Amino acid sequence: MSVTESVVGALDAARSIEGEIVDLRRAIHRDPELGTDNPRTQARIVEALGGLGLEVSTGRAITSVVADLVGGTGGPTILLRADTDALPMTEESGESFTSEHADRAHACGHDAHVAMLVGAARVLAGERERLAGRIRFMFQPGEEGFGGAATMIEEGVLDGVDAAFALHISPNVPTGLVAGRPGPLLASTDDFEIVVRGRGGHASTPHFGNDPIPVACEIVTAMQTFVTRRVEAFNPAVVTVGRIAAGTTTNVIPETATIAGTIRTVSDATRAGVVAGVRRVAEGIAAAHECTVDVRMTQGYPVTANHPQFHAFAVDVVNAVVGGQAFVELPSPVMGAEDFSYVLQRVPGAMAFLGACPAEIDDFLAAPSCHSNRMRLNESALGLGAALHVGVARAFLDAGGSFA
Repeated sequence: MSVTESVVGALDAARSIEGEIVDLRRAIHRDPELGTDNPRTQARIVEALGGLGLEVSTGRAITSVVADLVGGTGGPTILLRADTDALPMTEESGESFTSEHADRAHACGHDAHVAMLVGAARVLAGERERLAGRIRFMFQPGEEGFGGAATMIEEGVLDGVDAAFALHISPNVPTGLVAGRPGPLLASTDDFEIVVRGRGGHASTPHFGNDPIPVACEIVTAMQTFVTRRVEAFNPAVVTVGRIAAGTTTNVIPETATIAGTIRTVSDATRAGVVAGVRRVAEGIAAAHECTVDVRMTQGYPVTANHPQFHAFAVDVVNAVVGGQAFVELPSPVMGAEDFSYVLQRVPGAMAFLGACPAEIDDFLAAPSCHSNRMRLNESALGLGAALHVGVARAFLDAGGSFA
């Protein structure tokens, strides 16, 4: 059976329950939860999946949900994933269903991811007998820096899984389009904190002390030079200093100055080289000024790399579901990071960006992005997202797990 034949009716079926998908998204949006402890979101997911005849289990270490839909006959297993957690920030989107909590908000679209995947589960559960295999729905907390996917893998979410697919909604892609690329889609991430230690003293006599502040400033500048001179332009890195802290008042030279930031790369080799380079630059400049330095590196998510053949398969599904050429191939990776990367390290699969630019915004690149306090989504994209999950699952099982 061709991909086109496999996805017939998927969009109409998802559109028929789009109102329910939107309602669930808004309910989750109003009540965002952080990190790996999302009990109210978990309860909503379990309730929404009730009555569908799925094999539902919840996580031991975190508030995850895994739901298996077993088809009418045996076959391969495909995993479809959504993340559930929000961000620690204040929402200023102006939506009627804005967050009811001042210190947290669904500003990255995870509420939409959950609602779309629940919608797909409802559609697919209604056609169980035509499915030749198993569909595993993975609802994962702790994507925003807590590595919830890794915990779920430890608890067995990938046991027996042959391939995986995920969508990430984006207000910076036109509604109705889907974007992605084979190979590296999103960057790895590593955080650093550099403490420069000098010798405190009076501001009027800096020569009696050893001021760590200009040394810290020199390190920041040198890191940017290091990236442009020592990192290949076509295998890039982004080093961003997000915080500098030093001193307590104007007439005191402090003992220490602290620099903190993040490193983003799209290959393991560049990642290792930049992590080592940042340390080398900091230590070298500090030594040149007779200061000492403590460099702490915290390893984050690996590169999110799409399997080239599965990516091509997903492109075919998107174009078949939507009609025409709805898939846009990105010319380069996006330098954000995703813990779906842990899944893609272990099984073939792909992630794609689902366009959801608000209808009233003409320039999609000017729309408030994910992680913006003003981020909004075009909810007409949610039915399409659910349909794409349905289409990928159907086509994969119809092909007996083949995607080459």
